[in-house]
Amino acid sequence: MASAAGAREGKLPFVVWVLAAGTFLMGTTEFVVAGLLPQIAGDLGTSVSHAGLLITAFAIGMIVGGPTMALATLRLPRRLTLLSALAVFALGHVVAALSSSFTVVLTARVVTALATGAFWAVGFVIVTAAGPARATGAVGVMMGGLTLANVVGVPVGSFVGQYIGWRGPFWALAVLAASAAVFVGRFIPATRHRAGVSVQAEVRALRQGRLWLALAAAVLIMGGVLAAYTYLTPLLTGRAGIPAGAVPLVLVVFGLGALGGTAIGGRLGDRRPMGTTITAAAVTALALFLLIPLSTGPVTAVALVFLMALTGFTVNPVVTSLAVRFAGDAPTLTSALTTSAYNTGIAAGSALAGTALNSSLGLTGPALVGGVFAALTLLPLIALALTGTRRQTRTAARRPARTHVPGSEKAPVPSGH
Repeated sequence: MASAAGAREGKLPFVVWVLAAGTFLMGTTEFVVAGLLPQIAGDLGTSVSHAGLLITAFAIGMIVGGPTMALATLRLPRRLTLLSALAVFALGHVVAALSSSFTVVLTARVVTALATGAFWAVGFVIVTAAGPARATGAVGVMMGGLTLANVVGVPVGSFVGQYIGWRGPFWALAVLAASAAVFVGRFIPATRHRAGVSVQAEVRALRQGRLWLALAAAVLIMGGVLAAYTYLTPLLTGRAGIPAGAVPLVLVVFGLGALGGTAIGGRLGDRRPMGTTITAAAVTALALFLLIPLSTGPVTAVALVFLMALTGFTVNPVVTSLAVRFAGDAPTLTSALTTSAYNTGIAAGSALAGTALNSSLGLTGPALVGGVFAALTLLPLIALALTGTRRQTRTAARRPARTHVPGSEKAPVPSGH
């Protein structure tokens, strides 16, 4: 656990890194299926397009299940909720790995998504309790686990699945989730039954317009980046002239950009939240629009892919931290809604990008859709800036400052800047 000195020096509690590891596992399971669809379809006797429902089902489970599970576990001790989520996550993967029925595997994916939603909702509340001066950095670290999943977890899982079958990565995720549960049990102290919290308070927190502005920004920026990312392969191979075998390397470049952006947002978001997000969203829109005329060359295409990931993912930890802080004493449901917001953006952006791809716009259609989404992100961000976010955020942040932060027991949590 972090010492008092470490806390005073600005070091994050160790539990933030533990929760980031859990997020890494859950981000891996959400996206690794995309690289295993042919194997899954062949093994379960279905088509690749039908097997794609495993991705859709997980996204829907996250959109609906996150807020639902947040309310269902609201009065439970947070450590118990995290341990239960990891247990269900592991069990879901075991069931899927043992089954030969597509319906059973699909159901296991939905259940796994529910567990993921519960884990993220509680995890974000815990890390934002690191204090107003460190909250965005802590959120950035936790979201960095999700980003790292795209850089390491998904490629490794897909590579392993090519050689030992799709069930291998599922078994590995089950074992790693069980290991993560050991660390959660060790480093997150047990707390009492949370009788003081209420569903009414959580719902009342949703009345704030600033909160919905932050959630709208989350939907739009993720929709913009993922609209282009979902159909990046045909753009790279059919327009930029990049060989299909080199596409995974470009996806790694995207992942590195996303990882860097998450780190930048976590570092700058507490000091200059609106300046950071507005600048990042504007550059993201510019990069996506430039992909339309400049994606004919491999160098410029890869550079713009890196730039859109770098700046697009800079926005995420900042708006997540702001949304949870705006909720004050009732952050759990809001935390779950941020996860739903990102998945809503993924679903909407990829769906519209697919329609654009099949239109007269062709290969540049997804980039155009993404650019429009990213540009629209500026509207809620500018509205937030005009409402005086920094002053109001400090006020909202004082209330949850009494929350116990695991790993910083000896250092008082600051009540303001």
